[in-house]
Amino acid sequence: MSESSNAAATCEAQTADAQNVIEFSDVVFSYQDAPSPALSHVTLSVKRGEFLSVIGHNGSGKSTLARLICGLLDADAGKITVLGMDASDDKLKKEIRRHAGIVFQNPDNQMVASIVEDDAAFGPENIGLSREEIGERISWALAAVGMTEYRKSDPSRLSGGQKQRIAVAGVLAIKPEILILDESTAMLDPRGRREVMDVVTKLNKEEGMTVILITHFMDEALRADRAVVLNRGEKVLEGPPEKIFESGELLETFNLSLPKITKIARELEKAGMKIGDVLQPAEIAEKIAANFEERGISRAESSPYVPEKTESAHDWDVDIRDLNYVYSKKSPFATQALKGVTLHIDEGEFFGIIGHTGSGKSTLIQHLNALIKLPQAGKHFRKPRQKKGKPAPVLPSVTIGKYNLADKKTDFKALRADVGMVFQYPEYQLFAETVADDVAFGLKNFRKNLSKEQIETAVKESISMVGLDYEEVKDKSPFDLSGGQKRRVAIAGVIVTKPHILVLDEPAAGLDPRGKWEIMELLHKIHREWCKTVIIVSHDMDEIASNCTLAAALSEGRVWACDRPAAIFARADELKALGLDVPLTVKIAEELKSHNIFVHSDCTAEDFCKKCIEAYGGDSNA
Repeated sequence: MSESSNAAATCEAQTADAQNVIEFSDVVFSYQDAPSPALSHVTLSVKRGEFLSVIGHNGSGKSTLARLICGLLDADAGKITVLGMDASDDKLKKEIRRHAGIVFQNPDNQMVASIVEDDAAFGPENIGLSREEIGERISWALAAVGMTEYRKSDPSRLSGGQKQRIAVAGVLAIKPEILILDESTAMLDPRGRREVMDVVTKLNKEEGMTVILITHFMDEALRADRAVVLNRGEKVLEGPPEKIFESGELLETFNLSLPKITKIARELEKAGMKIGDVLQPAEIAEKIAANFEERGISRAESSPYVPEKTESAHDWDVDIRDLNYVYSKKSPFATQALKGVTLHIDEGEFFGIIGHTGSGKSTLIQHLNALIKLPQAGKHFRKPRQKKGKPAPVLPSVTIGKYNLADKKTDFKALRADVGMVFQYPEYQLFAETVADDVAFGLKNFRKNLSKEQIETAVKESISMVGLDYEEVKDKSPFDLSGGQKRRVAIAGVIVTKPHILVLDEPAAGLDPRGKWEIMELLHKIHREWCKTVIIVSHDMDEIASNCTLAAALSEGRVWACDRPAAIFARADELKALGLDVPLTVKIAEELKSHNIFVHSDCTAEDFCKKCIEAYGGDSNA
């Protein structure tokens, strides 16, 4: 068939299918050697201009569904049509992809150029737009995701969150009829998430773009007209998001967690308050205030929050002073990521690092096990001379326990055994033929005096600790595992050396709510049993509030604050100005102030409920 015939057939199909732009009819898909189908007899339709959210646990089939729409996978059975075109017809797949754009979870999978504007231009160029139109679309798309100032930058030098914005811009520049976002905001800071979702919502409402949003963020899913829940490859729930989230116990049977606000509402109801179904901080604050008013309480205040004091042996303190770092120094792409960072972390802390995209978080933690070395540790370092009339140049210093990272004689190999690092998307650290070999790699390199039996015992213990069955997975290829299992194997490969300090960059990003909870429980178990200090980077403020004893907020390469999470989150307006967010409990507490109800908690849901019930004069153990 000629291209003109294909185009004519496409136009006819689109005209005939004016209502539904996507149709799944009894679709089945299985990955090779998988024990069960990734999608099992799924029937689903998406209307033109609809905003559909797809939620489900990791491995439920969400990403598979997205790839089937774009023709990146072919169904084993059933039929899929997109804009009236058969998605299994190889001759139509290119045309389908002109109209259905997908943004993946990992932006590195979509980077194709060495300059940001060239990356954003790739799609428009391939659909044959004029140079003028391409330029206009690049400017619009980069502005939409807040990346205009990086137009001439090298994408490989950007942070994970910045790369994600570029990936979104590259698809937006095509202005597809159907936009598919596969966990595309997972690595963005709160402001970045809001900005991208605002753009997507505007495109949907004002320009009629059909949006399919795959997400684990409940606030994002609430923007949709309709939600679909997948469980083990099957469609199990469908309807307005508000109604879906009211199905509390049912959601939990599908390995999904209740929204945090629902958990808070139910805890308050146990103490005798009438709350009902709420999904927004203002709504639950109104309900709480009504309960206080019914009891005749016009003003109430809980007892102040007093943080617990922690004792430290200080043998494994982390001390950072005057740390600067410039990427691509002396090049047109030079970017200063760190600007005089000074930070002290006592041994024993469960330490959080927060900051907007590009604030320097990942660059900072890469110094902790000398993935980025201090200049003094370089072979050709020469101490800068003091210029006449100028103060002596200040050199950065980093000490971790017994290790002086400014000393080129430091045993950096031993350091990396004692300071374990888990990167963003840790599953991309996997490389060996079997799970057991992958986990054993670090141990064999860092602990060369161990016998074969000792290594096997340590590997078995590490795999079991991350919640996997050793006998079941040890001989499998790590690439045959699910996304959540891969992440656990990657963590096992780091903790197998029993590091004194464990550093994790967004360890729970992209995981479903239960998966996030399980990862954090694992880290607390490790922290309790043998790891001196745990340091996590996160964009999830509730995650920081619920887990960390101390936190540092970075902004523009500097430490903006270092304090207990409750003290940092008390500065809500300032945090929002930095592009950050605050935990749900802080949002509710702020709303309650307008009702003369003052709740002073540590920002966790548990303590918030306890303090709220205390102010109400109820029994938190009811």
